Amino acid sequence: MAITIKSIPILKTEAAVRFNNNAKKAVSKKTSVNFAKEISVSEKILAKAKI
Repeated sequence: MAITIKSIPILKTEAAVRFNNNAKKAVSKKTSVNFAKEISVSEKILAKAKI
């Protein structure tokens, strides 16, 4: 028995515009993570362990 393949839904008109606007907002809000605190703690641990 074969399983039928469903078609991929396509966004049209207002839904497509809304999706694109939300995607652009999400990309512009993208930030990077600062691991400076974690790095300094790990360096202290390694220095204490003399590695």
